[in-house]
Amino acid sequence: MRYYISDLHFFHENLNTKMDCRGFASAEEMNEYMIRQWNSRVRSCDDVVILGDFSTGHGPQTNAILQRLRGKLYLIEGNHDRYLKDKNFDSSRFRWVKSYAELNDHKRKVILSHYPIFCYNGQYKVDEEGNPKTYMLYGHVHNTYDEVLVNQFQKLTRASKRHMMGTEEMRSIPCNMINCFCMYSDYVPLTLDEWIELDEKRREKM
Repeated sequence: MRYYISDLHFFHENLNTKMDCRGFASAEEMNEYMIRQWNSRVRSCDDVVILGDFSTGHGPQTNAILQRLRGKLYLIEGNHDRYLKDKNFDSSRFRWVKSYAELNDHKRKVILSHYPIFCYNGQYKVDEEGNPKTYMLYGHVHNTYDEVLVNQFQKLTRASKRHMMGTEEMRSIPCNMINCFCMYSDYVPLTLDEWIELDEKRREKM
């Protein structure tokens, strides 16, 4: 099974009272809760793609967290992942570290970036039934006003109709950008299908 999650920010004390307002009594309490939530879902044989900002701790602190998390881990580097440059950090827990990646997930292309990409590769592609063939997964913006702007862009784009290549048919643009922010899933890594379902439910409430 493959899972995705973003912006865990292990050790980031300020997120309990500012921006995210996560509400934990301390960074230590937050760390322990996120580890429990992760391991409640992920098995040692599962793949987990982390879409950046995994930890604000130094190398040895981050090493200790990684050793407690189940799964085969992959990292899309975020702006807060400074531990990667710490000479005492052991990067071997990650199968790879990239700034951008494209993967296949059950016959769908997944675009992976820490930052939202508004015009992503494959945005217009659909299958014979009109279902989107590409999804753009991102993080970085948490649940801030920047996420509001991303949502407004998606709503505008989906309402726009264009001629599909090779036909005279007008179709809505299948813009599918999903913020894999850890708080949306209560810090549990989710599959692509689970993120799609959660994203749809979240948009119904907007």
